Amino acid sequence: MSGHEGRCVEPEDLRPMSKVTYFSGETFPLEMHKVRIIQKLTLLPVEERLRAIDEAGYNTFLLQNADVFLDMLTDSGVNAMSDRQQAAMLQADDAYAGSATFTRLHDKLREVFGKKYFLPAHQGRAAEHILSVAFVKPGMVVPMNYHFTTMKQHITALGGQVVELIPPEGVAVTSDNPFKGNVDLAHVERLIAEHGPENIAFFRMEAGTNLIGGQPFSLANLRAVSHLCRKEGVRLVLDASLLADNLHFIKNREPECADWSIAQIAAAMADCADIIYFSARKLGFGRGGGIVIDDDALYRDLRAWVPMYEGFLTYGGMSVREMEAITIGLDETLDEDMINQGPVFIAHFVNEMERRGIPVITPPGGLGAHVDAARFLDHVDQRQYPSGALAAAVYLASGVRGMERGTMSEQREPDGTEPLSHMELLRLALPRRVFTLSQVNYAVDRIHWLHANRRIVGGLRWTEEPEILRFFYGRLAPIGDWQHALVAKFREDFGPSL
Repeated sequence: MSGHEGRCVEPEDLRPMSKVTYFSGETFPLEMHKVRIIQKLTLLPVEERLRAIDEAGYNTFLLQNADVFLDMLTDSGVNAMSDRQQAAMLQADDAYAGSATFTRLHDKLREVFGKKYFLPAHQGRAAEHILSVAFVKPGMVVPMNYHFTTMKQHITALGGQVVELIPPEGVAVTSDNPFKGNVDLAHVERLIAEHGPENIAFFRMEAGTNLIGGQPFSLANLRAVSHLCRKEGVRLVLDASLLADNLHFIKNREPECADWSIAQIAAAMADCADIIYFSARKLGFGRGGGIVIDDDALYRDLRAWVPMYEGFLTYGGMSVREMEAITIGLDETLDEDMINQGPVFIAHFVNEMERRGIPVITPPGGLGAHVDAARFLDHVDQRQYPSGALAAAVYLASGVRGMERGTMSEQREPDGTEPLSHMELLRLALPRRVFTLSQVNYAVDRIHWLHANRRIVGGLRWTEEPEILRFFYGRLAPIGDWQHALVAKFREDFGPSL
C-alpha cells in the first residue's frame, strides 16, 4: 500500500471568492484583502545585484534584505499581519508568570486542536529540540514521511536515525498525485516490526512536506498511520507548521472532506496525533511556536524542558505581543476566505511557469512555487549544487531571493561523504498576504528569460563549508565565470531596464 487514499476530484477546483474570471475568459487569483500599510522596495541594477550576491558568497541567506526586490526566501516570520492582529498586540499582558495573554492563546489552541496542554517555545525548531531531548536516545529511529533540516539535525546530534517512509511517487517531479506527502503504509508496518516500538522515539508526520515541494498528505493516510502507531504503542507527532496549506488541500482534493469546514478538518487531524508542534512563524502569521498535548504523562515528560531552554511555562521565550497576534492569526487560518490565499497564488505562479516551459514541481503544493533545478540546469552536475546555482542566477536575473532546497541543504555523513538530495529544488516562497499578482508575474517573466539562457549558468563550489546546517551560512563561489556572462547577456537583452 502506498497511501493513495483521497484522489483528486478536481485539483483546480477553487472557492469562487478566491479567483475571478475576466471578460476575456482568463482566470486569475483574487486578493481577499486590501493593503493599508506598505513598505518601499528597491530593485537594484543588475551590476549591483552581482556585487551583492558576490559579497554574500552566492548564498541567498547571506544577502542583505536592502539588496533584495522580492524576498521569496521563506514564509517563516514574514507573513503580513492583519489589522486585527496588530490591534490585539496592544492588549498584551507582560506578566512573567500567569499572563492573561498566555491563557488566551492556550484557549484558542485548545479550541482548534482539542488538546488540554500548551507548552510555548520561541519557534518551531525550539519545539523540535524539546521533543528530541525528551524522547531520542542513541540508536533510536524516528520514522517520518520526509525530513526537515533542523529536526533531522536535532535527532542525529542525539545519536538517533531518521527513516523516511515517503514512496517513490512522493519525490516524482511531475505528477497528478494530489497527496505526495503520504506515507507508504506497508513500509510503516515493516519498520515497526523490524525495530520494535521501544526503539522508535516517535513517528513524525509533516503537514506539507517542506523539502519536496510543500506537498500535503491526506486525512485518510494520517488516520491509517495513527491507527498503526496506536496499535503498536508508538507516539505520533504532527508537525503542523504548514498545516494551513494542508487543510486547504484536504478540503479541495479529498472527496470525503469537500463539505467539511476547515475547523472540522483541523480537529480531525488533531485527533490522530498524540503530540502536535508548530512554528507560529508559519501557522498563525506571527513569531513563536509550541507544543500541544492531551496526555497528562506526556505533558509532565516535556514540561521541565521549557523553563530549562525557553522561558517560563506561560511565555516560553515568546513576546507576549506576538502571542496575542498568533491567537488572532489562528482564527484567520481557519477562515476559508484567507486560508486559500497561499495555495491559489502558488498555483498561479506554478501554472504560469509551466505554461512557459519552466520545469516545476506538480501538482502545485504549499509554501511556495518549486522550480526543478535538476531539469532547469540539467548540464550542471549535482555535486556542483544546481539548486544553489539557480537561486543565485534567479537573484541576478530579477532581484528575487529564493532558497536552495537540494544537496546543499543536506548534511555530510560522519565519514565526510556527501549524500545527494532526492530532489534539487529552488523554492520561491510566497509569504501570505504580502505580494501582489503583478509582482508574481514579474518573477515569472524574469525566470522565463533565465530559462531561455540557462546554458550560461554553471555550478558552485564551497569556499567555506560549516559542519552543521551549512546552507544557512556557508559561502560558495562560481565554477568558471558564468555570473559575468549572465549579467552581460541581461544587459544585451534588456538594455538599461532593471
